[in-house]
Amino acid sequence: MSEIIKKEIELIKAKDPAARSSLEVYFLYPGFRALKSYRKAHRLYEKKHYFLARWVSERAKRKTGIEIHPAAKIGEGLFIDHGTGVVIGETVEIGDNCLLYQGVTLGGTGKDKGKRHPTLGNNVLVGAGAKILGPVNIGDNAKIAAGAVVLCDVPPNSTAVGVPAKIVVRDGVRIASNEIDQVHIPDPISQEISRLEARIEELEKKSK
Repeated sequence: MSEIIKKEIELIKAKDPAARSSLEVYFLYPGFRALKSYRKAHRLYEKKHYFLARWVSERAKRKTGIEIHPAAKIGEGLFIDHGTGVVIGETVEIGDNCLLYQGVTLGGTGKDKGKRHPTLGNNVLVGAGAKILGPVNIGDNAKIAAGAVVLCDVPPNSTAVGVPAKIVVRDGVRIASNEIDQVHIPDPISQEISRLEARIEELEKKSK
């Protein structure tokens, strides 16, 4: 087992309290298996074996539910937690020690040419279901809330939330009225339902 693989297993065990052993991570964690296949596909891609590279990545996608284009550039220590539905596009760049939850898309908008996918710095956390689209830059130590849709750059040491995403914390200082974490995120559908209920109640009062 290579030193890189050992290091990544230890990082996963440190990040995930559910990981009970190195064997469990190696054989049963889809995120780890997808990254192993990605590194093999990436080496093939760099040697211009494009068909074989895509064959390896497509096979991994069918087995893990995680799609990583072999041309993407991924640093050390990436942990894809759960992983189902994660998509990482062709020109994505990811730094070291990042964490992606299930349903994350690092994709394009269809409007850009060349570099058309996101760049993530080091120690970036992207919550479940978040979408980061286009050639945007996500700074070191940034956090993207679950369900957010990011279309613009996010500075280092910041937290972004919402659709479209806005910065609510920067360098430890809250710059918006609502605090954000992975659980307590305003639900736009619930908010709209509450608004409609209030409007109905108002109309009923007027009709009496």
